[in-house]
Amino acid sequence: MVMVIPPKYRISDVIGKLKSQSSSRLRKKFTWLEKVYWDDNIVWSPGYFVSSIGIDEQTILNYVRHQGEQDSGQIHEDL
Repeated sequence: MVMVIPPKYRISDVIGKLKSQSSSRLRKKFTWLEKVYWDDNIVWSPGYFVSSIGIDEQTILNYVRHQGEQDSGQIHEDL
């Protein structure tokens, strides 16, 4: 995911809220996740990549593409 976050918001707060709300919705929609993540009730990994200055958009898109391939073992041609 590539996002533009206005400077008035802290990046860590936005990412934390995004992960919290989306994992809650995923757990409600896919109740079987409770069996997979039964111990900590975690859906997302704790990490994320952030660049606020100095990296051009193509570098970021390449990172996202590579991360998607690494996570799923598939090649994503649409980025």
